[in-house]
Amino acid sequence: MRHSPLLEIAANSLASALAAQEAGAHRIELCASLGQGGLTPSYATIALARERLSIPLYVLIRPRAGDFLYDELELETMRRDIEACVRLGCDGVVIGALDADGDVALASCRELMAAAGPLGVTFHRAFDLARDPGRALEDIVSLGCGRILTSGQQATAIEGAATIRALVDQAGGRIVVMPGAGIDAGNIVALRAATGATEFHASARRALDSQMRYRPGRLPGMQGGEIRSDHAQIRALLQALAAAG
Repeated sequence: MRHSPLLEIAANSLASALAAQEAGAHRIELCASLGQGGLTPSYATIALARERLSIPLYVLIRPRAGDFLYDELELETMRRDIEACVRLGCDGVVIGALDADGDVALASCRELMAAAGPLGVTFHRAFDLARDPGRALEDIVSLGCGRILTSGQQATAIEGAATIRALVDQAGGRIVVMPGAGIDAGNIVALRAATGATEFHASARRALDSQMRYRPGRLPGMQGGEIRSDHAQIRALLQALAAAG
């Protein structure tokens, strides 16, 4: 079991994933549409990331924005995306589904786990909408997931630190509880101390200026630059963790 802290970066593009690797990140969660909470990236993006990354690659499996109550067509979409990740040689996938009462949708999640086969599995922040986090943790352990990504059911992991601490204690090493949401170099050390967590999840992103010279001013929101994981922010996160020992 790993005892030194691990930093996972939510990368919204191949460029972000490569920047995170160069900065020293330990693992990538590859996704699209971070502004919507993250969606499944394209097949080509996954394939290129697998070809060019040497650090572990986990892929977010989420077919749409909104809640985590999925119908059969959406489940089939997720199964096929997971099967593609298996074929491409990804290290893991990031999944999650709830039922209408706010409990972990065990039958649906078992189907997704079966599709994942040998891959590692993280249960994503659908957990933060679960009715009973303690029961949800036990259900996720029973599924065989390797970790839970959570903000402690609050807007940020700092706000949810007390709940994350309780979850880490309840987990007792059976599953990794990984804080995410609002984590930066200024709070990661305090969060580590408050929660006892050893893995952390951040996007560390910034907006790049558009390189377009022609900007007609029409259609606001369609002419900005790219959002990309930022090398300097990732290095600062890693340095803060290293300095804390």
